[in-house]
Amino acid sequence: MKDLPEYMKLCFLALYNTINDLAYDTLKEKGELIISQLKKAWADLCKAFLQEARWFYKKVTPTFDEYIENGWISSSGAVQLIHAYFLVTENISKEAIVCLDYDLGFLRWPCIIFRLTNDLSSSTVRAEIERGETTNAITCFMHETGLSEEFARQHISKMIEECWMKMNKQLLSPSPYKENFIQVAMDLARIALCQYQHGDAHSAPDATAKNRIMSVLLDPIRLREMEDNATTYGDNTGAIF
Repeated sequence: MKDLPEYMKLCFLALYNTINDLAYDTLKEKGELIISQLKKAWADLCKAFLQEARWFYKKVTPTFDEYIENGWISSSGAVQLIHAYFLVTENISKEAIVCLDYDLGFLRWPCIIFRLTNDLSSSTVRAEIERGETTNAITCFMHETGLSEEFARQHISKMIEECWMKMNKQLLSPSPYKENFIQVAMDLARIALCQYQHGDAHSAPDATAKNRIMSVLLDPIRLREMEDNATTYGDNTGAIF
């Protein structure tokens, strides 16, 4: 840590401790040492971020395939799924651990959906450029093919459909993964479609996005509190409201 900038030291230490806590709990409760898998997941993510930074500062537009090959990792979906596997799986198999490292199939497809739905969420390429995000699937496809933004969006939407078909096909195929982890992977793709279907609700949240978050996370808690109060205070609750 001594060679890191001051602003990164606390963040790195928090990440380091969190990952080691997860590895400790997994070894203690499930008998598997997973430090190398978690370390590789974060290293791959950082390398993907670094590649995007190189493209940005060198003003290089990669080919569409180069962008996708890097972008499915930089979406952060792979890091999330690898951690999720160890959290939701009771009986961790050696075969599944190997697949987490080398089998890009079932991890790859939801992450590509995650990446492409994000890139499609901007109303226009100009909106991305104004935020300084000059490299995405749309710009790379347009630069490589010379085709219009509308055609690029159609091509990317078709790619998302193909990824869904590949995931559905794998649901019917033998897999080293348990059903609960497969569901997590499917849900990553679903939440990506939900998050970005009305624009970029992450980088530029609007009232619709905020209301959705409230309805899913906060309103049920408030409703439960009101119900608990009604149960506790009986008819007197009506007088309060």
